[in-house]
Amino acid sequence: MRGVLLQEPLPTKQGQGVDLTRLPWVGRFLRWRHARTALQIPLLLTAALVIFDGLTGPQLSPKNLAGVLPWVHWRGLVVLALLIAGNVFCMACPFMLTRRLARRFFPHGRTWPRWLRNKWLAAGLLLAFFWAYEAWDLWASPWLTAWLAVGYFVASFVIDAVFAGAPFCKYVCPIGQFNFVNAIHSPFEVAVRDPDVCAACRTKDCIKGRDGIPGCELGLFQQAKAGNLDCTFCLDCVHACPYSNVGVLARVPAAELWMDTRRAGIGRLSLRPDLAWLVLALTAAAFVNAFGMVSPVYALQEWLASTVGLGADGPAWGIIFVTGMLVVPVLVVGGAAGMTRWLTGTREPLLRVATRYTYALAPMGFGMWLAHYLFHFLSGALTIVPVTQSFVLDVTGKPLLGSPAWQLAALLPRPWLLPLEIVLLTAGFTLSLVTVYFIALDQWSDRRAAARAALPWVALLLILMTAGLWLLQQPMDMRGTMM
Repeated sequence: MRGVLLQEPLPTKQGQGVDLTRLPWVGRFLRWRHARTALQIPLLLTAALVIFDGLTGPQLSPKNLAGVLPWVHWRGLVVLALLIAGNVFCMACPFMLTRRLARRFFPHGRTWPRWLRNKWLAAGLLLAFFWAYEAWDLWASPWLTAWLAVGYFVASFVIDAVFAGAPFCKYVCPIGQFNFVNAIHSPFEVAVRDPDVCAACRTKDCIKGRDGIPGCELGLFQQAKAGNLDCTFCLDCVHACPYSNVGVLARVPAAELWMDTRRAGIGRLSLRPDLAWLVLALTAAAFVNAFGMVSPVYALQEWLASTVGLGADGPAWGIIFVTGMLVVPVLVVGGAAGMTRWLTGTREPLLRVATRYTYALAPMGFGMWLAHYLFHFLSGALTIVPVTQSFVLDVTGKPLLGSPAWQLAALLPRPWLLPLEIVLLTAGFTLSLVTVYFIALDQWSDRRAAARAALPWVALLLILMTAGLWLLQQPMDMRGTMM
């Protein structure tokens, strides 16, 4: 069974509430075997247009599909989909179409190396991407954006041609890791309806597959699965289950972080420092990425350049990045873990304490991603109209869609944006507070001990909330628009 350990079923309340696969129109589509392909094809065509325009079109980012669609629309829609539904964009990922092509030519892949079966490589690639985004101004270069997309298609093809399963999704793809972590805040998850049906099942088709339908290639055995971590929403388990016992069920966001239970494909969260580091990196990146777009960062870069004697762009940004993404996160999380040990008197290793409580930072990070990305999306959503008009004009030589209306940009009035950003950031902060308390309560049954254990992390969250509020009120670059 692909080496997946069949753990005992986790406590569940599934079988009640909303199930998207049972809704009249949405459910019928999700139960359709080719639903994923139907979502992937439009995104594949969109990616092709982005690559074509990025390589051949105008290199002014706000006038190029490669400068607008990935950095304004796609990012905004990704976090919006995660907030409202779930990991929709992994489900519709066009890079997986290349996997099908690879499997046709290379049907017998090798096993992914055991020493790479963790998130360290993916976290490193994610950090490299965030550094390159600012250091090379990817948002301002349609040409580089196009080649980034090409590289993604090539990497997914090569890795899934050489190796069996879905190692690109689970262990490599930086976009996938962003979606996996932030999907824990989604209101829906792929889960079993009735645990008793799974207990009586002897074929385990959800993990093994049947009738040409693959089982879960990420090793998430439904009977022992909890939450959205590592789930691509591919729905293969939904189609493979002969009892129609798997659906897309409503749930409490972030609840999978509250208990340190062993779960399929992941194990115990407290024993996954690689996964905790991924959460920490994404949380830090949410603030550092936003800081890279506000006015004070330029003054800091100039000060670093004059003080250290390095260039004001790449080298100075490198110092800011390493400090904000590596040095500060490690120090503050290590300090908070040390304070938790001191306040509770536990002898648990510092790394394990840090690992367990770091997951509580994920909602805070997601709140910042939501506030930041939706600011750009809502400020520039309508730019797709003139950019598309310009693209058609460049390709055909005729204004078939009319002359580009470059005055179009914002979807919402600008005065509405800051209050909305503050609401989203506050929601993430609140969910992080709830999460850190329940993590502590899971470890310490005594409420006073749990409160002491959570106290350093509450202080850290207050610092992050303050930093976030300050960032949101700074003038921010209007990237992807003509403004």
